[in-house]
Amino acid sequence: MKKICFLIMAALLSTASMAQTAKSVLDKAAAHITVKEGVKAGFKMKGGIGNANGTIYIKGKKFHATTPKATVWFDGKTMWTYLKANDEVNISNPTEAQLQAINPYNFINLYKSGYASTLNNTGGAYVVHLTSTGNDQKIKELFITIDKTSYQPKQVKLLQGKTWTIFDIIELTKTKIADSQFRFNAKDFPQAEVIDLR
Repeated sequence: MKKICFLIMAALLSTASMAQTAKSVLDKAAAHITVKEGVKAGFKMKGGIGNANGTIYIKGKKFHATTPKATVWFDGKTMWTYLKANDEVNISNPTEAQLQAINPYNFINLYKSGYASTLNNTGGAYVVHLTSTGNDQKIKELFITIDKTSYQPKQVKLLQGKTWTIFDIIELTKTKIADSQFRFNAKDFPQAEVIDLR
């Protein structure tokens, strides 16, 4: 009888130690994105500002995103936004709140402070729900869907004001990215009007 009780207790303790938390799942997902060389991903965006397909390159806090209508470069301090329809480039130094709304992968920084989290299992994925604990966050809620096997993020759904935006992540691959890819090069857009908003 003692042996049976011991085996049951050992099994329960083993299961408890393997149980995932929202933070541990996000830590593993963030590890896929914060690799030293950088990552590339395709995405489909649906939301209040319209629908778009695109590609994003990420290296630390730097990113370079391209859609048919716009291209954004961010080198960690300065952001350049090229609008194809107007053939203009806006230059700014965005706040953390503004970056949250632009880069869907910014969840890798968000979840560490200012948000409460819960974890749900849905088939082959974890769904982490983040809710803002203060008034200074531009994004009030996020749902992040993460593959259970690879821990790669599959979808980021975020709420800004009263509008939900959904980013479906097509493919995430490690790739070596030069730092120059995160800065606007005027030679590539010789006719564009440059508007400095800093």
